[in-house]
Amino acid sequence: MQTNADLASPLSMALIVANVFLNQIGLPIPAEPTLLFAGAAGSGHWAIEIALIAFASAACLAADAIWFVAGQRFGSRVLGTLCRLSLTPDICVGETQVRFGRWGANALLFAKFVPGLSLLAPPLAGATRMGWARFLAYSTVGSIAWVAALVLGGAIFTRQINALAPIATAHGRTVAAIVVGVIAAYIGYKWWERRRLYAKMQSARVTVDFLRGLIEAGETPVIVDVRSHLARQLAPLQIAGARHVIPGEMEKHLAEIPLDRDVVLYCACPNEASAAQVAGLLIKRGLKRVRPLLGGLDAWVEAGYPVEPVIHRAA
Repeated sequence: MQTNADLASPLSMALIVANVFLNQIGLPIPAEPTLLFAGAAGSGHWAIEIALIAFASAACLAADAIWFVAGQRFGSRVLGTLCRLSLTPDICVGETQVRFGRWGANALLFAKFVPGLSLLAPPLAGATRMGWARFLAYSTVGSIAWVAALVLGGAIFTRQINALAPIATAHGRTVAAIVVGVIAAYIGYKWWERRRLYAKMQSARVTVDFLRGLIEAGETPVIVDVRSHLARQLAPLQIAGARHVIPGEMEKHLAEIPLDRDVVLYCACPNEASAAQVAGLLIKRGLKRVRPLLGGLDAWVEAGYPVEPVIHRAA
């Protein structure tokens, strides 16, 4: 385990900061163990602890600023990119957008403690045109809170962490192999889960041409927009005649959906994850003709089919 002198060296500090930055930029490289062990190594030396918190928090803020600028410049498109890169299918289901829409800038204060929200909060802040001063203030406080909790947690549990050090030293390669194996197994499982979900959705999805054909044939399908309020704010258009129901409230609207008509659900997330989730819920409730729309709203717009402006009703 690192000593105080080792921790205070420029190289050690740089490695810790790099680990935190790569974690916050979105790479699957955990930073929590690093900060916990660093906090234990610096226990009792407040100058080192404070420097560690300051530099690691700066790394968080730098990563957040990059995503904030990306959100400002590319809007909802950057969120779609994050959905495509994510190994977790439900990262783009809309729960994160719902949380951010509900909490606003306050979400940045605790985003790093919440999986999913941590990565999406900065670009969402940029996409919603939050001011730089407000973003920096809230993100700085949130970054310091997260880093300090881990570093001070390591300092508090120094004895327990130090007890693990001899094991790690004596069996370093074995421990490293186990850690790498666990991470690889986790990534593999998430990849398999993602592919299984998308393969299941593939046979159920319908194209925008199919939906347009139903409408022109007078079939009057029920079209449901399952985007979050925030997603509709970022892209204020909807398929003409669509009704809006956010995924978390679908149970309240089941009685309004006819059993004898086709139900087509769409969202603005790659691979129609939100629409597929809601479709699964409706099928379990007895509706059979339920399908996600391939390509979602983007595909409908690109095809040149009718859209109408979203009407934002006061709460």
